[in-house]
Amino acid sequence: MVLRSQTEDDDFALNACIENARNVTHILKAVHFKDTATVFATENGLKVTVEDSKCIQGNAFIQDQVFQEYSIRDEALTFQINLDILLECLNIFGSSNSTTTMRMMYNGYGTPLVLTLEEDGAVTDCSIRTMEAEETLDFEFTAANVVNKIIMKADCLREAFNEMDASSEVLQITMSPDPPHFRLATFGLLGQSHHDIPKNSDMVEYFECNESLTNRYRLNLLKPSVKAVNLACKVCVRVDHRGFLSLQHMIKNENGQICFVEYYCCPDEEFDEPATT
Repeated sequence: MVLRSQTEDDDFALNACIENARNVTHILKAVHFKDTATVFATENGLKVTVEDSKCIQGNAFIQDQVFQEYSIRDEALTFQINLDILLECLNIFGSSNSTTTMRMMYNGYGTPLVLTLEEDGAVTDCSIRTMEAEETLDFEFTAANVVNKIIMKADCLREAFNEMDASSEVLQITMSPDPPHFRLATFGLLGQSHHDIPKNSDMVEYFECNESLTNRYRLNLLKPSVKAVNLACKVCVRVDHRGFLSLQHMIKNENGQICFVEYYCCPDEEFDEPATT
């Protein structure tokens, strides 16, 4: 694969090149549930944040090591972009067996994000308008306040999500040091149904529950996280003392490198009454 020469691009505030654009596309699709995304660029790589209803936030982390070339002139750069358009550009050559090389360039506030995509000798340049970044939500989710934490293989969570009753308005999550240990429950037209994952399951790699907690979350807000679960090899489920939920997804790209997608979701107060397990 031929990489475009960098000499003409040295003056850009952000300049990144990757030999396989799918390694970026797949991670971005995992947080593609709204049109607008906020991009944070630092020397460590890119964080792409998408939010909805001030209740859920998805963050895709693409480390600098994922790129074959990565340089940033400033300490940090932030801008908003239309995620629909960005993904359309990344897929401009369609679904083929060939590998698309991408160079990404951005020159600071008010300038477009410029993509140069090359596949089998064909080159396309895309210029995407950027917007001033608005402040993103701070869920104040810290490791010190985490009460319960479970790391499991993504397959078991994927199976549980596939079996959920779509007619339910909420998903109830129970995490406990005692059985059922980890339970996902829905309350749909056919009544209550649940899926249990015991701590001694082969699917569970780490289990630390300090107290029994049951919280409910709007199912329509959590549905976008299923995209990340479908791509992940492992998922870390954490709940803090307020009932705020963190879902960390470990995703391997086509080169075997690890990227992370994290979702935060606040509990649904309307359904916050104690529930039996």
